[in-house]
Amino acid sequence: MVIGLTGGIGSGKSTVAKLFSKFNNIAIYNADLEAKKLMNTSSEIKNKLIKEFSNEVYKSNQLNRPFLANIVFNNNEKLNSLNSIVHPVVHNHLNNFIKINNNKEYILYENAILFENKSNLFCDKIITVTAPIKTRIQRVIKRDNSTYEDVEKRINNQWKDSKKIIQSHYVIHNLSLNETEKEISRIHNFLTNTK
Repeated sequence: MVIGLTGGIGSGKSTVAKLFSKFNNIAIYNADLEAKKLMNTSSEIKNKLIKEFSNEVYKSNQLNRPFLANIVFNNNEKLNSLNSIVHPVVHNHLNNFIKINNNKEYILYENAILFENKSNLFCDKIITVTAPIKTRIQRVIKRDNSTYEDVEKRINNQWKDSKKIIQSHYVIHNLSLNETEKEISRIHNFLTNTK
């Protein structure tokens, strides 16, 4: 089983994934982390990014994140181009990960833009992590040293929680760590049919 785990920026999705990692009979795939690695290691991605965004997209053979972010965060067309280059390679990488871990109870597939890039279509169940917008913005400002406006822009590039929730099997309202942990155990027990 592939269980999609998603949530808007600052919802605490990565914290939830970390809490799931206490179960040793599952495997966790972090799409964002793997995409970042692949953008520096996959020659297919590198060649296409250079063609699309110029040689400046790599500095000393490493992805020039500020340069790329500056282009895509203000231009939906360029963001879509970036996604169309990176996502197919990440998808193949995920498929290999699933094959390697086919002895696990399930694969937890963490992806911030699960619905936006239609990755929800190959998930058996979906968990959405939510938190109030103000809380999310505060978390991201603290974590990334971002400005309020930058975080708001990033939130506006993602689907609204309400749209994700109606297509999800489970929702974790991530406000209290204690409650979140209880909810994770409850969901894990459902998924593995244990009491």
